[in-house]
Amino acid sequence: MTKDATTDVATGVTVTLREAAGRSAAETYAEVGGPGSAESGLSSAEAANRLRTIGPNAVRTHKARVWPLLWQQLRSPILILLFVTAAVSLFLGDAANSVIIGVILVVSVGLGFVNEFRAQLTADSLHDKVRHTVIAVRDGRAQQTDVVDLVPGDVVRVSVGTVVPADMRVLASKDLLCDESILTGESLPVAKDPAPVSGDRGIEDLTSCLLMGTIIQSGSGTGVVIATGGNAEFGKIALGLGTSAPVTEFQKGLSHFSVLLLQVAIVLTTFIFIANVLLQRPIIESLLFSLAIAVGITPQLLPAVVSTSLATGSRMLIRKKVLVKRLVCIEDLGDMDLLVTDKTGTLTEGTISFIEALSVDETITPKELVELGLLATEVVGHTFANRTGPGGETRLTDSNPVDVVGLNPLDAALWLAPDARGSVTGAYTRLDLLPFDHDRRMVSALVTDADGITQIVSKGSPEDILKHCVTVPARAQAVLDAQYSQGARVIAVAQRVAPGLAGVDAIDEHDLTLSGFLTFRDMPKADARGSLERLAMLGIQVKIATGDNAIVAEKVCADLGLISADRKARNNNTACNNTASNNTASNNAGTTLLGEDIDALSDSELGEAALAATIFARVSPEQKARIITQLRHRGRSVAFLGDGVNDALALHQADVGISVETAADVAKDAADVLLLDKDLAVLADGVIEGRRIFANTIKYVLMGTSSNFGNMFSAATASVVLPFLPMLPGQILLNNLLYDSGQLAIPTDHVDKEQLLSPSHWNIAYIRRFMLLFGPISSLFDFATFALMLFVFNASEGEFRAGWFIESIATQTLIIFAIRTRRVPFLRSRPSIALAAASLGVVALGIWLPFSPFAGFLGFATLPPPFFLVLLGMIVVYLFFVELAKLWFFSRAAQQSPQRAPRAPRQHTHPSRISRRAARFTSRSPRYSSRKHDMMTL
Repeated sequence: MTKDATTDVATGVTVTLREAAGRSAAETYAEVGGPGSAESGLSSAEAANRLRTIGPNAVRTHKARVWPLLWQQLRSPILILLFVTAAVSLFLGDAANSVIIGVILVVSVGLGFVNEFRAQLTADSLHDKVRHTVIAVRDGRAQQTDVVDLVPGDVVRVSVGTVVPADMRVLASKDLLCDESILTGESLPVAKDPAPVSGDRGIEDLTSCLLMGTIIQSGSGTGVVIATGGNAEFGKIALGLGTSAPVTEFQKGLSHFSVLLLQVAIVLTTFIFIANVLLQRPIIESLLFSLAIAVGITPQLLPAVVSTSLATGSRMLIRKKVLVKRLVCIEDLGDMDLLVTDKTGTLTEGTISFIEALSVDETITPKELVELGLLATEVVGHTFANRTGPGGETRLTDSNPVDVVGLNPLDAALWLAPDARGSVTGAYTRLDLLPFDHDRRMVSALVTDADGITQIVSKGSPEDILKHCVTVPARAQAVLDAQYSQGARVIAVAQRVAPGLAGVDAIDEHDLTLSGFLTFRDMPKADARGSLERLAMLGIQVKIATGDNAIVAEKVCADLGLISADRKARNNNTACNNTASNNTASNNAGTTLLGEDIDALSDSELGEAALAATIFARVSPEQKARIITQLRHRGRSVAFLGDGVNDALALHQADVGISVETAADVAKDAADVLLLDKDLAVLADGVIEGRRIFANTIKYVLMGTSSNFGNMFSAATASVVLPFLPMLPGQILLNNLLYDSGQLAIPTDHVDKEQLLSPSHWNIAYIRRFMLLFGPISSLFDFATFALMLFVFNASEGEFRAGWFIESIATQTLIIFAIRTRRVPFLRSRPSIALAAASLGVVALGIWLPFSPFAGFLGFATLPPPFFLVLLGMIVVYLFFVELAKLWFFSRAAQQSPQRAPRAPRQHTHPSRISRRAARFTSRSPRYSSRKHDMMTL
């Protein structure tokens, strides 16, 4: 099979995409689809056979790979140089020290590898839960099919918001426009239809084909799959670009932290090496000691601690119905301080029900108004695709019951209304349908009645329908305002006679007569107020961005305590509960901005207005994205929750894009986090977990940079002052290994409540100040230990090294109990059992080593019993000093969270866009089959 072609395993025919584009739709399906018709599609058995032969429709795979992970552990230049130097030392005869160094490095690398490998397995499990489906016709019926299971010959239905799942030949279309910018760079959508195109054209000119990874912007259609996976045009590009993913704010913070450590390590290591060489010590020994110091000052297991924390957090989030698409996004979720969201399904139940039909035309009854509304529902290309009359028109009859699956919530609610089933009869024949789009915000149907009269029926947002009406009854506005004031969602219905019209287009939507309004209700969630209060307690401000009418949005927000200050001024008839509870964040009270207001503002004006506003009503996709950008530019960490086609731009611009399992394809692709339940309470759980993980990560960072820095500074100073090395290179590495091993339990630690109530983010200046205060305190007690060993116990080299080894491992391990909390340790904040056991176990092991059978091999000598009494007293004094320093440090204004710097608009390069889109075409991990019964299909 060639790279540009698809082989039909049933017939052996090879059809390239360009060949399919030049042939008729029927001819193409006959060659690719095999026996049968496009209406019946492939059989399940044939599809399974093709899948086995051709392979999954995937351009990404998630599989924990041993060798890349191992290389990731080994690629540190310092570790490699240390390995080489130890080998040279072995060659020169220093076998014992070289073996010790080698064994410790192998164990250290192994610890990091095992923990990161386990985290990778968790990530694999996570990705297996994120599945994307498309409507494919198999065995004569439409069914949800995983995109990776599509094969050449499958018949697929697409509609607004669908991400095209493979390269396909269009079989049928209705007003089909496709956004192909991800492949061609063209910003304007391309019209698609079944008409063949001739010649060897570029992909941008294949108007009879749909290309994998592109987005259906409007209309609907059906196509047959020609090429999948790496054989598709998008697949070739995705495979060529690799698997790099956009960098998150948390990853940027880790990068800055690594630079800080590198600067400290270079300065300290260079100083030690030069000083020891000037003191005429052996070069190899000096180099080993210097490199051991560099390893010791580096929190070597930081990646393992972070990976373990993220993996543990992801498992907890899954139980709370929050699914992160990349583990590192958990930290960014905890960093958010502002949430912009739609109200449907978050503040409201998301279950829309039809209330009543309000006719404003005396010649039309409420039942007839419902009938007109049903005629303008978007069932073409969905449930009625195969129920056609002799001329290809759609017949709506009682004998053709409507399946509401795939319809928008308002249309579905209208069809499920009690009067709907008997209202549409064979008296009407629908000739054409112009689907809804976010520019027109209306849908129009061309129908004929039993008398042969042709008319246009339009249904959509009242504001947009009224613009196209020439006849509006006088009482219509009063009826509309009354419904808005009650918080109802309202759809307007209008019509006009259109003799001789064979099809309907946007230019035909004029001179309409308003027939009436269809009203719907989406009740506020019973627990929405509590969820808002919980988010407010977490320091998260909530703003609403909706396509609904401002009065409706204000009514819902007023009922829940998110009160817009100018609500009464906008509509005097609006019933506003001004005495609603003010338990939600006080800074949520603000103004309402309409889409037309936003267009009149400059970027700087919009930024200020957006900070003050609570509600953004009647906003377009571009306006949502612009709002998010300006809020970020003012230093806010913005999360956006959206699930519609028109939310994709805003999801891309947010610091954290959040969507739901039932979202449109394009919205799920743009999101970083998926909620399995569209509930703000679920989101609050995710925020808390993100902050808990970040807090535990920072505990390890602060410990490593303070106690490690202090101990290594002590070693550097002592190596210059003493006539011998204060600790052998192998002993330094062993000390570091034991210390790091004990801290692997940090991800299990408890986090104080106050640390969860506000966003936390990387602050390198804060870490540097912490290091420069607590590091010297550690060094001060190291120097006291040196004096104790030299002047009180007259220690030999082996005793000196054993004494400092024990004091060092004890102080830098036990300090975790002080650093992990701003409260009084143990009395007001208790560590997890795992952390306490691991830390105390490491100290016990460190004390045992100088008395163990390995003492001589490790270079230790036995210590006198009085040393341990003095050591106990020193540890108590040390922890007391640390507590005093902690109180002083956290009381200073400089340690409070600084004002965030403005955040530049997120630049989504072409490779990053390809990477995000390619994630939906990901094959399952090898462990999927054993977990299949636990799957949650999205």
